[in-house]
Amino acid sequence: MTLLMVALLGCVPKAKYDASLADIATKDQEIGRLMAEVTDLEAVRATLQAELSSATADLAAKRRELANMATEAGVLAKNVEEMERALRELEQRRARAEANLQAFRDLVDRFKSMIDAGTLRVKVIDGRMVVELATDILFPPGGAGLSKDGKAAIEEVASVLASIPDRDFQVAGHTDNQPISTAQFPSNWHLGSARAIAVAQVLVHGGLDPERVSAASFAEFQPADTNKTKDGRANNRRIEIIVVPDLSTMPGFEELKALE
Repeated sequence: MTLLMVALLGCVPKAKYDASLADIATKDQEIGRLMAEVTDLEAVRATLQAELSSATADLAAKRRELANMATEAGVLAKNVEEMERALRELEQRRARAEANLQAFRDLVDRFKSMIDAGTLRVKVIDGRMVVELATDILFPPGGAGLSKDGKAAIEEVASVLASIPDRDFQVAGHTDNQPISTAQFPSNWHLGSARAIAVAQVLVHGGLDPERVSAASFAEFQPADTNKTKDGRANNRRIEIIVVPDLSTMPGFEELKALE
């Protein structure tokens, strides 16, 4: 009986010890499992962090791209606006050119009989319509008194010019380079201006508003031909009636007007 009690007392601590060892082993396994899960979670976190960093970088790149696109869109819109403005200006210039061409054709048609008779020519000089008459059929050599035929020609010209609305006319006297020095005409300036004034007076008498007519002399300094030949000098002795452009149709007119 005594021996049995001793044996029983010796067995109880061993069972508890084994149970404790088993419990510890279980705990170790649980810790190992949890550690593995932590490792997996760390790997997942690292992957997600990498994806987040990549997504952040992509987002920043997309934002820069969007900003660049917005800038390009603004530049494109500005370029389109400038192109549209340029096209409008070109259309206006084309319309003005067509109007000027038609006006020139109309002027030629109105002077057709005089052109065919060799009395005058209609030209475009520096973008301006010019009616040109040789002074040899208008004036005597070295003089500024219109001949009978010359006066009739200028009156016919006046009747045509009077039908052109909203335009002014400048009469320009041109001479050859042969010097003149008389009491009445001390120089070619004086001869050219006297002839221009004589023509302007007949134009006004023929129906042109005097406020639309002016006279000028260029003497020999704007030759139309050579002064080395007889025919060239004859071509240089001329009267030009310039159809003064309407400045309101010219580019920059509004800007010039704003400066007044």
